[in-house]
Amino acid sequence: MITALYASLLACLMLWLAFQVIKQRRINQVAYADGGVEGLQIARSAQGNAMDYIPITLILMALVEYNGAPAIWIHLTGLSFVIGRILHAHGILNKRFKGRVLGMQVTVLVIVGLILSNLVYLPFDRLL
Repeated sequence: MITALYASLLACLMLWLAFQVIKQRRINQVAYADGGVEGLQIARSAQGNAMDYIPITLILMALVEYNGAPAIWIHLTGLSFVIGRILHAHGILNKRFKGRVLGMQVTVLVIVGLILSNLVYLPFDRLL
């Protein structure tokens, strides 16, 4: 299953973002929430955003793959999504608005593409 490759790559990104939060907690000695510390707020924002978008996108990817979309489409959406998530995380963590915006644009385009693909490849004959 091709989606497993991208799930693994994105899990690495999620872990890296978690480590950024942990690092900020240790540096600033904050046990809960964000303690009003900007660096921790930023790290938590980057991690939270990834946690919001990665799971549903992987589910959509796995479903469209299961329903028979071409392998090249799965790779194209997976690679685009990974790039978009990296751009977004990098943009947030480095306070670069353009990278953040571009990352979200890529993310949204991939999700819309996967939604439409799922509707195209949905086996309507097996729904009833």
